[in-house]
Amino acid sequence: MPSVNIRQLRDTRRLKAWLRAGKTVELRERDKLIARIVPERNANQKPANWPNFETIAKEIIGERVLPNVILEDRGRY
Repeated sequence: MPSVNIRQLRDTRRLKAWLRAGKTVELRERDKLIARIVPERNANQKPANWPNFETIAKEIIGERVLPNVILEDRGRY
């Protein structure tokens, strides 16, 4: 398990690299363990797939074309 001293926290690149790799990092002061920094478990998950809204709208509305009443009422604005 990698460890980092409090003074070494200025080098956040190495700390971020360890956390992105899923490693728990020990935070030490004068060789005494103060805390453990644990990476987020959801960090490695892929983003959720969005539904196909166009297909869902066609199922609900069909082939009808709805007028854009709001923009027509506003005029040029």
